[in-house]
Amino acid sequence: MNGRTPTAEEKVWLQASKELGCMACIVSRLAAPWETPTEYTANHHIDGTRIPGAHLLSFGLCAQHHQHGPDARHVNKKVFESKFGTELYLLACARAYVKQKKGSAWVPSLP
Repeated sequence: MNGRTPTAEEKVWLQASKELGCMACIVSRLAAPWETPTEYTANHHIDGTRIPGAHLLSFGLCAQHHQHGPDARHVNKKVFESKFGTELYLLACARAYVKQKKGSAWVPSLP
């Protein structure tokens, strides 16, 4: 991973968001939360990886929705957001799923 090394708190979030799965698949009901193997999910960072807390501003995406499909985030952001919602919406959804499963005290605070 390029950028700043994640803190312990960020590492916990990065792992939890990968375990949750692809947020685009989840919101479009192609997959249920926690059904996608972690090796198929990558962390998409909303604001890069260099600023403090940047790793907390991430959520999971599969390769198809991250970089390789016609509606992938890094192929066409406008198409991606029109189909699945804004990145902040998907982050909020991811945080809500993790909070529901693991408890409110577990979810790290946003920077």
